[in-house]
Amino acid sequence: MNNGLSAAIAWRYLLSKKSYAAVGTISTVSVCAMAIATAAIICVLSVFNGFREVIGGKLDSLSPDLMVSPVKGKVFADADNLADRITQLPGVQVATPTLSDKALLICNSREMPVTLKGVLPDDYAKVTSIRSLIKKDYGDYLTESNISHNVQQNGSGAPPQNGSGTLPPPRGVASIGAAARLQTYPGDGGLLFAPRREGRVNLANPAASFYSDSIRISGIYRSDQSQYDEDGLIVPLDLARSLFTYDTEASAIEIKLDPEANADATQRKVAEALGAGFTVKNRLQQQAMNFRMIAIEKWVSFLLLTFILIIAGFNIISSLSMLVIEKEEAIHTIRALGMSRRRIGSIFAWESIYVSMAGAAAGIILGVGLCLAQQHFGLIKIAGDAEMSILQAYPVKVQWPDILATLAISAILAATTALITAAFARSKCRHADIK
Repeated sequence: MNNGLSAAIAWRYLLSKKSYAAVGTISTVSVCAMAIATAAIICVLSVFNGFREVIGGKLDSLSPDLMVSPVKGKVFADADNLADRITQLPGVQVATPTLSDKALLICNSREMPVTLKGVLPDDYAKVTSIRSLIKKDYGDYLTESNISHNVQQNGSGAPPQNGSGTLPPPRGVASIGAAARLQTYPGDGGLLFAPRREGRVNLANPAASFYSDSIRISGIYRSDQSQYDEDGLIVPLDLARSLFTYDTEASAIEIKLDPEANADATQRKVAEALGAGFTVKNRLQQQAMNFRMIAIEKWVSFLLLTFILIIAGFNIISSLSMLVIEKEEAIHTIRALGMSRRRIGSIFAWESIYVSMAGAAAGIILGVGLCLAQQHFGLIKIAGDAEMSILQAYPVKVQWPDILATLAISAILAATTALITAAFARSKCRHADIK
C-alpha cells in the first residue's frame, strides 16, 4: 500500500508542471540523453553483429566444413592414405590433402612472397567454392589434363626441354591481391622459388640453396577475405610437394560433409578416428581469431558507450535533485501528515526509476527502429568505391542478448540513481528538521 502510494505520488510529480522551467527542461534533456546513449549502444552492437554475419557468410568460399591439422609441426606424413581413411567415415563426402607454405613468386619483373597452397584440383573444387570465385574474364580454374611440373634444383628457373620442345609449366590460380601487386593476368608466366629445407647454404652459389619451377597463371580468384586474397597462390599438390621437397606429407586434410550429416557428430568421429596427434576444426573454429577480435571490439565499444550512459545517469541525478529542492514545501506537508523520511525518499526513488526507464525504453525503440531501417534501406553507406567494395552499406543485425544486456545496464543505472536521489531527499527532511 505504502509503495503504491509512493509510486503514485512520484508519477504525479513526473507529469505535473514544474514551478521552474529549468527543472522541466533539464529533466527532458536527461531523458533524451539516456535515450540517445541507449540507442547508440543498440546500433553499435548491431553493426558488429552484422559484420560477424557477413564474415560467417563468406566462410563457405575457401573454408572447408572440417579441417584436420597436426598438433605438432607443420606437416604430417602419409596424408593420402589418411585422407582415404577419413573418406570412409560416415558423413564424410570428400577428404583431400593440402600443403601450404611460403614461397617467392616472380612475375612481370616483380616479386612477392606468396602463401603457396598445393591441392588436388578436382577434390579441392568439391570441398570449396573455388570455381565460383574466378569471375568471368578472370581466367579458368586448374584442370587435371593440363597440369605438369618439372622442378629443378638450380637458380636459372628455365623450363626443361624435351624432344618435342618446352614442356608447359604448371598452372596456378592467384589471389586478387597477388595478381594486383604483380600486375599479372591469366596466361602470364612466372617463377616460383622455395628454400631447401635440408643441407648447407653454398655461399659461392646461393641460388643452389633454392628449388625453383616455372608456372603459368590460369586464373585469378577473389573471395573477399583478406587472409585468402592478400597473397594466395593455388597450385597442384605434386608441384607443391616437389618444390618443398616432400613425398606424402601434407599440412592439412580438408573435408566436405554430406548435406544430411550432423556436423558436430561427424567432427567427433573424425577426431576419434585420428587420435590425439591431430586437431579437427569446423568453419567457425578455423576463423576463431577473426571472430574473437570482433567480439572483443564489440564489447569494448559496449563498455565505452556504457560510460556515456553513466554520464547521462548523472544528469538524471542532478535534475531530480533540483526537483527535490522544488518540492521541499510539499515534503514538509506530507511529512506533517505522518509519512516517514524513508517513504519520502522512496517517492523520489520511484521518480528516478520512471525517468531512467523511460529514457532506456525510448532508446531501445529508437535503436531497433534505426537498425531495421538500415537493414532494409541501407541508409548509411560505406565510404569508398562501390564497385570495389563487397558492402555498400553498413550491415546490421539486432540480437536479443544485446537488448537484454542494454536493459540490464539501464536497470542497474536506474537503481543507482534511485538510491542516490532517495538519500538526497531524506537529507532534505533532516535539514528541515522534520521529525
